[in-house]
Amino acid sequence: MKTRVIAAVIFILPFGLFFYFWLHPGAVRTSPPQPDKASQDATVAKALASAPQVAAVVATNFSAAPQSPYFTPALVPAVTPAGNPTPLQVTNIEPKIVLENMRRAIHDFGSKFGGNPVGINSEITAQLSGDNPKHINFINPDAGMRINANGELVDPWGTPYFFHQLSGTDMEIHSAGPDRVMWTADDLVISQ
Repeated sequence: MKTRVIAAVIFILPFGLFFYFWLHPGAVRTSPPQPDKASQDATVAKALASAPQVAAVVATNFSAAPQSPYFTPALVPAVTPAGNPTPLQVTNIEPKIVLENMRRAIHDFGSKFGGNPVGINSEITAQLSGDNPKHINFINPDAGMRINANGELVDPWGTPYFFHQLSGTDMEIHSAGPDRVMWTADDLVISQ
């Protein structure tokens, strides 16, 4: 009989405790009282007053404009000293990418018509612009390809490209580069 009573107590006691705490959740844990907004603000003000460098960090993190020289926008445009390469004038796309886009346009023309466009820059430009048997335009201004007032394709600095025909299917495209002078060390060249 003793073992039955002990077994009943062991069996009933956990269920009893479970139901007691389930019905009375406050009996298990009570949350500490939350301080009011005024006391929180006073605590923050006291901490900032004791550490001036913290106040400076907080002020810069929450100011309207960044205070760091690394994040302030340049208010004065940069001036290019004489003799340095000129900045891009026609597009903001990287010149190598523009040259690759030119190569791709000529390759697409060659794939469509069985050979590259031929002639001087203005003639090649006309053929790529739609003066071809199927009136297809291969020039994409969004890819950095620009045409000047003379009807010539120009590089990102505004200098006309030089197209060197190697064969009916091979061509070199020359850009004068940032110094805008052809056949110097900064020229960009790509083969099609």
